[in-house]
Amino acid sequence: QIKEDIPATKVKFTSAETPEDDSQLLNVSCSFQMNLQAHYELQKGQVLITFEKEEVAQNVIKMKKHHVQIEDVNVEVMAKPVPLTSGVRFQVCAEVSKVKINVTEIPDELPDNQMRDKLELSFCKSRHGGGEVECVKYDKRSGSAVITFVETGVADEILKKKDYPLYTDHSCHRVTVSPYIEKHLKKFQVFSGISKRTVLLTGMEGLDMMDEETVEDLVSIHFQREKNGGGEVDVVKCSLGQPYIAYFEE
Repeated sequence: QIKEDIPATKVKFTSAETPEDDSQLLNVSCSFQMNLQAHYELQKGQVLITFEKEEVAQNVIKMKKHHVQIEDVNVEVMAKPVPLTSGVRFQVCAEVSKVKINVTEIPDELPDNQMRDKLELSFCKSRHGGGEVECVKYDKRSGSAVITFVETGVADEILKKKDYPLYTDHSCHRVTVSPYIEKHLKKFQVFSGISKRTVLLTGMEGLDMMDEETVEDLVSIHFQREKNGGGEVDVVKCSLGQPYIAYFEE
């Protein structure tokens, strides 16, 4: 289950089109592209350093041991590839039907077939906003049903109210009606790999009393020098206390 607030966006009306037939009006749909980025949890005493060129990062990893001067302390660090978690990409599609509605809070007082008939008879009554019913899918266990109408517009008319009268053999019940929304995933992809420009440095656990920004600057200066096997540095992030989550883009 995914819960995410979608930010408000201003839209501008640009044009109107006349549909070729009514079938184009049956459903309202939307689609969201979801990207869950690969990440690494940076632990105490670890540093992530990203170089501008892949070959520089690979050379630093190949050298393995490095001695970095952090103020008056010479620290031996180990360079390793970054073990990333798997990333996920998929589309979430939702369709709001114009011919179907959900019905809930249906009383459990009749056998399946009889309740299905009562639902069809009740929802075809035009005086309550109903219309000709194409089919009824009734679930006795959950006390719910999906009603499909023959014509568009009937569902919209019924949904103007929150409930609807359901007539059974002996009484009238008010059942709850709501839009029928079908949700499904498409193009689900899982990907994993190693960041070719980023290096994991370990061995700085004893620097927890120092300022992280100062350590990052000194690490960057050390690995910018070609004599140390480095090159142009893009970004450095270290953890001397609490862990951090570092996210990686493709």
